[in-house]
Amino acid sequence: MLIEQEDAWFGVVRVDGEDDPRIYVSDAAAAARSSYGEILLTDELLGRDPDDGDDLDALDLDGTEDGESGEDDESDDGDGAAGSAEAVPHGPVGDAQILDDLGVSEKELRSMSTDAVTEIAESLGASETLETVR
Repeated sequence: MLIEQEDAWFGVVRVDGEDDPRIYVSDAAAAARSSYGEILLTDELLGRDPDDGDDLDALDLDGTEDGESGEDDESDDGDGAAGSAEAVPHGPVGDAQILDDLGVSEKELRSMSTDAVTEIAESLGASETLETVR
């Protein structure tokens, strides 16, 4: 699977047989701001221990619901966004050799930025198929 969002980041997901999916994301911080990117950015991919965070940490237990104003909501929003951005690295994460056997080297994959999906599809001989689905 190839996914790209507005030339900000792209991702490659590959499933080979019964093995776990292999994932590469070109810019984890940019992908973290996207609902599609959040799906790809697993704890394992980011090098996090899934047991580090308690499920209660994800809940808003300050007595307000989403959308309700609290006295220090503005400062919390700014700090919370910065905190989550720091937890996700800027730059590529995952298996950069994901397409090596198909002729796209790690170096080529890491150098792609704008319109990466088109470049990958051309390298794989699937550009006509890509244009059809676009």
